[in-house]
Amino acid sequence: MALDLFLCRHGETEWTLSGQHTSFSDISLTERGKKQIALLAPALHKITWNLILSSPSRRAVESCLIAGLAPTLEPLAVEWNYGKYEGLTHVQIEAQNPNWNLFRDGAPGGESVQQVGQRADDLLKMIMQINGSVLLFSHGHFLRVLVSRWLELQAGDARLFTLSVASISHLGFERKQKVIRFWNNTCHLSADLSGGL
Repeated sequence: MALDLFLCRHGETEWTLSGQHTSFSDISLTERGKKQIALLAPALHKITWNLILSSPSRRAVESCLIAGLAPTLEPLAVEWNYGKYEGLTHVQIEAQNPNWNLFRDGAPGGESVQQVGQRADDLLKMIMQINGSVLLFSHGHFLRVLVSRWLELQAGDARLFTLSVASISHLGFERKQKVIRFWNNTCHLSADLSGGL
């Protein structure tokens, strides 16, 4: 049995709506965010999980619990620390620093691209010890770095991926090659996941 790694980004929050960078600010899901995650539950319960992990952040844990699952908290899975840019929108940041790019420059007073990449590597090293199905509830930017490192790309290549709230992604193997089985599946927001999981 090989590792199958499923990634779930938490549901909508007020700050995902406003576009504010959210790392250590511990905010809850909106009512719509809770409904988004509730729609995931039937699909997630079709799989027998060998391990369920969640970032300790409220929005991730809340998502996991609303889906009817009991997570093990994993500090390595927290969102990118945005430092001085916490709570700011991209427009506000560009007003201060017009050429800023998170995936190149990191966050002043927060984490560099290399630090987040190392965190992703450390988490993947741990997860790779598991045979079977692993589910990880986490955050948009961190999960984008995680998939980059899974594919043995540079951490900054996370800029090439996008990830919606309440989405499911599946990483696995084709023979011995690490692959993306599917990415950013949000069809559950308008229908069921038939064929998606």
